[in-house]
Amino acid sequence: MAREIARVGVVGLGTMGAGIAEVLARSGLTVTAVEIDDEGVARGRGHLENSTDRALAKDKLDAKAREELLGRITYTTSLADLADCELVIEAIPEDLARKAEVFAQLDKITGPETIFASNTSSLSVTEIGVHTARPGKVVGMHFFNPAPVLKLVEIVRTVVTEPEVVADVVEFAGKLGKTPVVIGDRAGFIANALLFGYLNHAVRMYEQRYASREDLDAAMRFGCGYPMGPLALLDLIGLDTAFQILETMYNQSRNRSHAPAPLLKQMITAGLLGRKSGRGFYTYDAPDSPTVVADGLEVSTEDSGGVRPVRSVGVVGTGTMATGIVEVFAKRGYPVVLKARSVEKAEAALAKVRKSLDKAVSKGKLSTEDAAAALARITPAVDYSALSDVDLVVEAVAEVLEVKQDVFAALDAVAKPGAVLATTTSSLPVIECAAATARPSDVLGLHFFNPATVMKLVEVVRTIATAPEVVATAHAVCGELRKHPVHCGDRAGFIVNALLFPYLNDAVKMLEAHYAEVADIDTAMKVGCGLPMGPFELLDVVGLDVSLAIERTLFDEFREEGFAPAPLLEHLVTAGRLGRKTGKGFHDYT
Repeated sequence: MAREIARVGVVGLGTMGAGIAEVLARSGLTVTAVEIDDEGVARGRGHLENSTDRALAKDKLDAKAREELLGRITYTTSLADLADCELVIEAIPEDLARKAEVFAQLDKITGPETIFASNTSSLSVTEIGVHTARPGKVVGMHFFNPAPVLKLVEIVRTVVTEPEVVADVVEFAGKLGKTPVVIGDRAGFIANALLFGYLNHAVRMYEQRYASREDLDAAMRFGCGYPMGPLALLDLIGLDTAFQILETMYNQSRNRSHAPAPLLKQMITAGLLGRKSGRGFYTYDAPDSPTVVADGLEVSTEDSGGVRPVRSVGVVGTGTMATGIVEVFAKRGYPVVLKARSVEKAEAALAKVRKSLDKAVSKGKLSTEDAAAALARITPAVDYSALSDVDLVVEAVAEVLEVKQDVFAALDAVAKPGAVLATTTSSLPVIECAAATARPSDVLGLHFFNPATVMKLVEVVRTIATAPEVVATAHAVCGELRKHPVHCGDRAGFIVNALLFPYLNDAVKMLEAHYAEVADIDTAMKVGCGLPMGPFELLDVVGLDVSLAIERTLFDEFREEGFAPAPLLEHLVTAGRLGRKTGKGFHDYT
């Protein structure tokens, strides 16, 4: 039977410590909150009063409940006042020596059965615990910021933590209304170990001027449904905090993806810490404000060249992506030539578009008249000559370079001068398609996301040969389609896949190392980071074979050791466990 925990101490009343104290008091617990001095106490009390004021204003708390909540918290500057606590949660800054000193003092003050928990996000709980005479009663209890809102708590067991202590803390977290996941003691635990490699990779992309800050952030919001883009998230976390977490993880893992990008250190040295300093990757109207203001660093692509007129469009292909693109253009008023390999395939593709339009009508998203008009704008064709007068051609055939090159060679022979030729490849080199033509300056990538009728993002991929007006034309067309264009250079994965798949690969490696279970890793990323899907759910949706092909492409391009596909992924694909489409992947759908 789990022990009863009624009196809890919190050491440190910064944003996180104050948030934890609020969570505890909301659950009816008696809380003793300790800060280093009276100024710290006043600041911590202010955090709690402001947070509960906001809850009151949003009707998430009434005045009586707020008064009772605040009344359960006692403030002090003496650790000795924690003597009768059953659990003490430490939430001071990420400094191993300081944390160890706090635990050593607590060890002398509290009873032998008191559990010690550290809210560290990256330091070794084992190294903290050995400074006590009770390492078996020391755990990590990593809350996520803001603690009153976010549900995830990572419960970190060391090699000597007593099993009943872990069980007690897990049950306690559940009573707080949190979602606990239990993991071993290694840098970054689950969420930070996966999140910060991805964030660091985004900084490197920005540092290399591969894409603008706005496009990097928009790509992950619109392409993956993330609540925030990576650079905006770093500004929220604090660049100094992020650097510290990455340094700690790199010192343990020696994984290059955790080695902080040099730009981070330069920005910290310059005092650009993110929201808390009023400027980081973005500029804010005041320190601690979420409001971004113009700073002259915005990158505009719209005026990079004259825009060619696009009155009609051709789409080559009959698969899901091709028919989705056809529908998108037709609904926005463009006459579309749908080029198929045979009459039968053309008719089948047209039937797919008709079915999709009918579905939109049945859901009230499109009128019957508009659906009929869109369908009437589509002309099926078998010969490339039917594309001779269109202004833009989008190739959407199989993701095989030789096949795409054949298409571009054929387009080169029939397309009129000045026609824009685009490939919707997700990972192949666009310049290789352009090289199959005598007009590489007219070729670029237009990577739509599946389903094209729903997803707002389009990656506009320029090669070293693409003319500026071709990029500007693509940008303008995306606007006409009500899509959000992001711009990048021609290298494997572009923005979204280059950031997404190394993160997914890291999750597979974490599972492969028996560090955490599939369900716990998925839960940590959904609940702790607000992602729409866990990494294994997403891999199963994408298809493990498709994911493996993308990861191989990334590794072949960048030759980064961390990009090498995890052997477990290779084995699952070999075994035919490809995800939802086969009924089994990382999850079982049978």
